[in-house]
Amino acid sequence: MLESLDQQLFLFLNSINSPFWDKIMHAVSGVLTWVPLYLAILIYLGLKYKRKFIIILLFIILAATLADQLSVHLFKNVFHRLRPCHEPSLEGLVHLVDGKCGGLYGFVSSHAANSFNIALISLLLIRKRWFTISIILWALTVGYSRIYLGVHYPGDVICGSIFGALIGWGIYELYMLTDRKILQKRKFFASI
Repeated sequence: MLESLDQQLFLFLNSINSPFWDKIMHAVSGVLTWVPLYLAILIYLGLKYKRKFIIILLFIILAATLADQLSVHLFKNVFHRLRPCHEPSLEGLVHLVDGKCGGLYGFVSSHAANSFNIALISLLLIRKRWFTISIILWALTVGYSRIYLGVHYPGDVICGSIFGALIGWGIYELYMLTDRKILQKRKFFASI
């Protein structure tokens, strides 16, 4: 029932396409497209946090690694849910851009996990309303691009988004816990 609904929603969303949007969504899904955004976020964090930046950077790297690797090893390699572009029952119905389908399995979307991971950890560190709105819209657009391109079902994207956001939140909380402990040690040694 849920899988059938996911396929129907996928077919509807994937069918809304045009040559113009093919190019845009292909670029939106590109890994290198967003390098300037990632650099801008890191520069902002470096300016804001100064001496704490290196520690924050290590936590960001940990979060990115966990979101990317666990989305594959805990989900794709376990559930073995075919991508819509590999699903035999959908042959001829999927709008596939540039004939690129990706790996065999698609649950969960690593793009969605990575995007929402970056979005959540960065918005918690930056805490500016304009940034929060912008980065969530960016992550939603990246997630939608995966459906548009025919490589993920909406359920893959939704679950990947939740998974990535949870990792981002969890690593942020771990950073805050570590930061509090470091501050307590500094206060202790300063009082001696």
